[in-house]
Amino acid sequence: MLRSGAYRGYFYSHEPNEPAHVHIDRDEKTAKFWLSPVALAQNLGFSPRELAQIERLVQTHLQELLEAWHENFGS
Repeated sequence: MLRSGAYRGYFYSHEPNEPAHVHIDRDEKTAKFWLSPVALAQNLGFSPRELAQIERLVQTHLQELLEAWHENFGS
């Protein structure tokens, strides 16, 4: 779905009743960002500096992430 350097973004298929969001992983770290508006929902292991970088990544790809969400979940 979304790959940028060491980061991998994806959706879980069993979370369609939540607001649009994306999970971002790198190594053993993971974060969850709401997409509308973009905001951190959960963080497991990323530093504040890296979270800011990931948030910029999500903002950069926001339109394609929202389109993919709506295509996958129809909402």
